[in-house]
Amino acid sequence: MGRDEGHNLIASDRVEGTNVYRPDGERIGRIRRFMVGKRTGQVEYAVMSFGGFLGMGEELRPVPWEALDYDVNKGGYIVSAEEDALQNSPYIRENSEPAWDRAYGMHVYGYWGIPY
Repeated sequence: MGRDEGHNLIASDRVEGTNVYRPDGERIGRIRRFMVGKRTGQVEYAVMSFGGFLGMGEELRPVPWEALDYDVNKGGYIVSAEEDALQNSPYIRENSEPAWDRAYGMHVYGYWGIPY
């Protein structure tokens, strides 16, 4: 099946693993998974992995879905963040999960300057 970039919807298994780039085209990571509101059905976060080698030493960073723009030409997502902004962004500690509650959402969205 060929890639059809004309649709507005995409299956979750096609989003997971999609590359994430800086605006200059540098690949910085990939979408590991995304978090969907149980009641709204809306995607709230993309959990982005970056760094590491062969899955070892990767960092997981939740990024509000609204902070990502899909680029048809790259077949991936663009996040406009300088290296220090990304390095200092909220992250998920290894072998733990955040509460994913309102306070956590306000923290993550606030960091990225997006209303929660």
